[in-house]
Amino acid sequence: MNSGSFSGSIDLSLLGWNDALPLPAGTVPARVARVDRGAAEVIAAEGQFQARYSARIRRAAAEDPVSLPCVGDWVALAALPEGRYELDAVLPRSSAFVRGGVSRDSRGGLSGDGQGQVLAANVDVVFVAEPSMHSTDFADLGRIERLVALAWESGGVPVVLITKADLFELGLDELLADVRAAAPGVDVHALCAQTGEGVDVVRAYLHGAKTAVILGPSGAGKSTLVNALAGEDVMETQQVRAADGRGRHTTVHRELIPLSGGGLIIDTPGIRRVGLYAMNDGVDLVFSDIEELAEGCRFGDCSHGGEPGCAVQAAVEAGELPERRLESWFKLQREAAWMARRSDARLRSEETRKWKILHKAWRQPGRNRP
Repeated sequence: MNSGSFSGSIDLSLLGWNDALPLPAGTVPARVARVDRGAAEVIAAEGQFQARYSARIRRAAAEDPVSLPCVGDWVALAALPEGRYELDAVLPRSSAFVRGGVSRDSRGGLSGDGQGQVLAANVDVVFVAEPSMHSTDFADLGRIERLVALAWESGGVPVVLITKADLFELGLDELLADVRAAAPGVDVHALCAQTGEGVDVVRAYLHGAKTAVILGPSGAGKSTLVNALAGEDVMETQQVRAADGRGRHTTVHRELIPLSGGGLIIDTPGIRRVGLYAMNDGVDLVFSDIEELAEGCRFGDCSHGGEPGCAVQAAVEAGELPERRLESWFKLQREAAWMARRSDARLRSEETRKWKILHKAWRQPGRNRP
């Protein structure tokens, strides 16, 4: 573990422990700092150590991968002989950042598998890191919209961070305006972790033992920001490339880092693609401007695809709504609907499989029948 690891007695309230969480009898609480195959690095009152998964955890994960312990989870540890513990239960999550499952299809493309992966749990703030580069480059607004939608859906509060602001030669104010338009109602800040500019603004979001996760592409400066917040090098970083100012991928796992100044932060590997999962209100919140415009459409079920009297299309034609933003809305709406259908199909398939097993058992010779 990094230098944020603990030994000796630990005050779990500094890690965000809530006494209202239902702790099973005979167990002790701990928070997951890192996940390995079949085990997790946890922080408990006695210190920081590794705890293997119980059979109960493995069975639950086989039924639903979302139930697997993840970084940020509060868990219940059951005592084993020789002073060891095993991870016996995942306590209820106050929030969970879940991305849709992504796999390779027969054509080599990406496709959702209907299952989700929890990237971080019990997170209060979701920092969406997007690197700013030279004046000829622009932030990936579509990626920001996607991550902010997932952040809202997770139960955390999104905050967009435009990193490496020192590399942006001209037009930073215009870039920030574009980002704010792409994420209505979300705080947007420019910062440079290497020089310390804007780091105190970010640190203020962690007051009160709050937990934050940093999401963004490889080379966005996430680990550099974690080091700046910690006041020491707790995460490995690499130098940026001279050609384009981009950093190289460094972090290879998710890890919970307790900060000496208070609060906790979860660093994550660079995310190449994030699929939507169980999306309800996240997309609507990101595209609240389109939702407001839609109230002026002639038809209540207007799809904004060419119907007469469409207020959304009228706003695009008048230059009041960027066409790029409407296309992004279409894309995320289609993806959310598709993932919902995939998830429903998977649930129906699992239910059918369970009934087949029961019917087979009922037909066994000698089984008592009513």
